[in-house]
Amino acid sequence: MSENDDPVLIYSTFPDAGAAQKIGKGLIEARLAACVNILPGLLSVYRWQGEIEEGHEVAMIIKTRRSLASAVVSTVSSAHPFEVPAIVVVPVEGGFEPYLAWIKSETT
Repeated sequence: MSENDDPVLIYSTFPDAGAAQKIGKGLIEARLAACVNILPGLLSVYRWQGEIEEGHEVAMIIKTRRSLASAVVSTVSSAHPFEVPAIVVVPVEGGFEPYLAWIKSETT
């Protein structure tokens, strides 16, 4: 596998499962991601515009490859309902080789 084919995880949060599911399904349909996991029940505590805020959110983990990370970040950020969405790319340092190969085969 070349470095651009290396798997990465992209983490993002959303206001609700519907928003995450719509964006996640679009990523799968476009073959930008092999899989997304949508995790409800997240309580976020953060500072926004000088105030400490708390809110219920939904996390999404997107499984893709490094060469597609920029396109995934662009797609998620352009469709995201938050003004400044949390979107971070996390490199994968190993794993079960057949699963990593599956991520590659499911993305273009």
